[in-house]
Amino acid sequence: MSKRTSRGIGLTFLALGLAVLLLAHWPVPANAQSTHVSVLRIDGAIDPISARYLSRAIGKATVDGAVLVILELDTPGGRLDSTRDMVEAILGSRVPLAVYVSPSGAQAASAGTFIAAAANFAVMAPATNIGAASPISSSGEDLPETLARKVNEDTKAFIRGIAEERDRNAAALEDTVTQALSYSASEAVELGVVDLIATDVTDLLNQLDGRTAETAAGPVVLSTAGVPLRGIEKTLVESFLTVIADPNIAFLLLSIGSLALMAELFSPGVFGPGVVGVLALLLAF
Repeated sequence: MSKRTSRGIGLTFLALGLAVLLLAHWPVPANAQSTHVSVLRIDGAIDPISARYLSRAIGKATVDGAVLVILELDTPGGRLDSTRDMVEAILGSRVPLAVYVSPSGAQAASAGTFIAAAANFAVMAPATNIGAASPISSSGEDLPETLARKVNEDTKAFIRGIAEERDRNAAALEDTVTQALSYSASEAVELGVVDLIATDVTDLLNQLDGRTAETAAGPVVLSTAGVPLRGIEKTLVESFLTVIADPNIAFLLLSIGSLALMAELFSPGVFGPGVVGVLALLLAF
């Protein structure tokens, strides 16, 4: 490969990297304020991108004058630090928020349990489950004994605090941490872990109509029956980061970056491999 070709490849990757950075800060057009319900969906592991998406969606819903935010959730769990960020965003929301575990067959496992419990209204579709929130390592293994004790105590206090804030069954929620218990939708309603079961979003809105939600701005009486829905989708950058946040993709980028930098060291002045390597490593980290 000639130096000119390598330089061209390097410049192409550099341009792509700059484009991603520009898109990350590109202003999103605001919709005109009108009575509506904002809907977003998180389907997959909880990570920093999920936390960013939720925080942005709540901010947008507030600015656009939404009467309610619905987070449709289906997750096997995820990072505890990102979960804390999401719980903080939910508890600090000035707009009422409902977490809807859906569709049928979905789950709010592990981190999803904390997120659902933190909502003003925790709602589940039929044939869904919630729980199994015991902390584990990032590799999926049990934590060492001393560390596990510290993390478990911290996590138990975290979920008890959420339960007290939202007037939920603290003991049943704590059991999802200490005993890794999981509940079906009907069991969760019976135990006071969640508020209700809804077959779809329309059913959810009809059941919430007239209820009062305690928000950071004070109590709000919901009027949601027949209110139109407005989706809040992930931005191009958030969708891109969601893909590369996959551990397998991150490892691949790390490998490519390392090999490209080694190629640059053995062929100084080529330029292309160095740029590719730096960008791949930045994306990986």
